[in-house]
Amino acid sequence: MAPELSTFEARRRANVVNNAKLLKDSAEVAAKMRRAAAPPPKPAASKKRKAAEPTPRTRVMPTRQSARLAGGGGAVNGTELKLEDIPTELKPPQSKRMRTSGDLQLSNLQVEGQRWSSTSALASFVQGAQPGVRTFTEEDIKDTSDTKLKDLRKEMSDLKLYEGWVPNDIKITPERVYALTFHPIQNKPIVLAGDKKGTLGFFDASQETPPEPDDDDEDVDIPLPQISAFEVHNRTISSIKVPIFDPNSVITSSYDSSIRCLDLQSQVSSQIWQPDDDDIDMGISCIDISPEAKDTILFSTLEGTLGRVDRRTKGKAEIWSLSDNKIGGFSMHPLLPHLVATASLDRTLKIWDLRMVKGKGEPRQPSLLGEHQSRLSVSHASWSRGGYLATSSYDDTVKVYDMSDAMKWKPGEDLSAKRMKPAHVIPHNNQTGRWVTILKPQWQINPADGVEKFAIANMNRFVDIFDREGKQLAQLDGEGITAVPAVAEFHPTLNWLAAGTGSGKLCLWM
Repeated sequence: MAPELSTFEARRRANVVNNAKLLKDSAEVAAKMRRAAAPPPKPAASKKRKAAEPTPRTRVMPTRQSARLAGGGGAVNGTELKLEDIPTELKPPQSKRMRTSGDLQLSNLQVEGQRWSSTSALASFVQGAQPGVRTFTEEDIKDTSDTKLKDLRKEMSDLKLYEGWVPNDIKITPERVYALTFHPIQNKPIVLAGDKKGTLGFFDASQETPPEPDDDDEDVDIPLPQISAFEVHNRTISSIKVPIFDPNSVITSSYDSSIRCLDLQSQVSSQIWQPDDDDIDMGISCIDISPEAKDTILFSTLEGTLGRVDRRTKGKAEIWSLSDNKIGGFSMHPLLPHLVATASLDRTLKIWDLRMVKGKGEPRQPSLLGEHQSRLSVSHASWSRGGYLATSSYDDTVKVYDMSDAMKWKPGEDLSAKRMKPAHVIPHNNQTGRWVTILKPQWQINPADGVEKFAIANMNRFVDIFDREGKQLAQLDGEGITAVPAVAEFHPTLNWLAAGTGSGKLCLWM
C-alpha cells in the first residue's frame, strides 16, 4: 500500500502538471502565429538546361614539391631562389615585432659592423664627471716646447699631497665646505674653512703626525688630527679673508646677512655689518678686501646688490643695486681697488668704476665700464695682481680676460665689446650639480715666484692650475681623494694649495 502523500507534496505535483500543460499550449499558439505571418511561397521559375563545357584535366601538384620534378633544378637561370620569389601564401609566418619600452642604454643597442661602430658623433654631448680620468698628463709636460713653461709645469706637478693624514681623516668642518683660505703666515701651513651651517674650522698642518704603523699591525688605532671649529655664523659661510696687512683678523661673511671679524689674539668675534632691520634677509655671497684700501670691505648679495662698508664706521654701508639677479662672486683689482668685476646669474661679467657713482636714491650706482655676456650664468670673477680676470661659468668654460692696461683707464672709461672679449677660453666641466660647491677660479694673491696663476677644482677629483695665458700648469691629485675638492685656493705667496670637499674633508698639497 503506497504511503499517503503529504499536503505539500500533493500541491507540488499538481503544480508540475499545470506548468507542463501551460508550456505545451504556449508552444502550439506560437507555431500557429509563425505560420500565419509567413509570406506565401512564390512559384518556381522554369530553368533551361545548359550544356556543361568540358574542363581540361590538370595535374594537381602537392603544396611542397621537388625543384627537380618541377624542371627547375636548385636554381633558376643559374641563380638561387630568393625569398621574395616565393608566393606569400607559401612563406612561413613571421613573429610580430614588439615595441621596446623602458630605459635603453645605447652601449647595448649599437648596430654590429665596423661601419656603425663609431661613437665620436655623440662624444661632444656627453657631460658629467669621470672620477680619476686625467685631462692633463705627463705626456703634455714632455711635449712642451717652451723650456720655461716646461720647467714651470714640472715644478707645479711635483706638489705632493699632505702625508700626515689621508684626506678622509682631515675633517676640517662638520658639513660641506663653501669657503676656504690660507692664513698668510709662511712658517707653517694653516688652513681655514667655512661650511654650510656656519662653522669655521682651523687646521694646522705643522702638528706632529702619527708614526707609520708596522706591516704586522693590522688593528692600529691612528689618532685623528687636531682641528678647531667654531660656530661663528648661523648659516652658510660664503667667504673668508685673512688680510696680509692684518694677519690677526679673520673676516667672514654669511648667508645670515652679516659680516664678522674674529680677532685671533683676543679670540673674540665681533660684528662689522648687518642690515639695520633684523627682518631684512640679505644673504652675502662674497666679500673682498684690498691692501690698497685697508679699511674698506666690499660685499655682494644674493639679491644682486653690491655694498661698501668702512671698518672704522661700523654699521654704515652704502649699497648699490647692480643686477636683478644674484651676484655669485666678485673681486676688486688688488692694486686698483676702485675697479670691481662682478659675475652674475644674468650671464654677465661686468666691470664697475667706484670713482664715479652716479644717480640719486635707488638708481644710484657706480659707473659701468663694460660687460661681456656668456651663454649661461657666470659663477665668479677673480682679478689678479697683474690685471687679468678669470671667470667660471655654466657654459663649461673658464675665461681669461686681459685687463693689464687698467692703470691707464680714465674715470668712466668706455670699454668696447671687442675690448671685453676674453683673451683665452678654456674648456672646463663646471656642472657641479646639487651636492658639490660651485667651482670658482682663485688667483694667487702675491706669488713669490712671480708667476701669476690660479686654481680651480676639476670634477674628475683633481685641482687644475692655469697661468694668465690660459695654459695648464698642473693637475693635482693624490691617493685617498674620494670626492671633488671643489673649493680650492693657493697660499697668498707660497706654492701651497688647499681644497675642501662636500663632506668637509681637506686636501692639501705642498
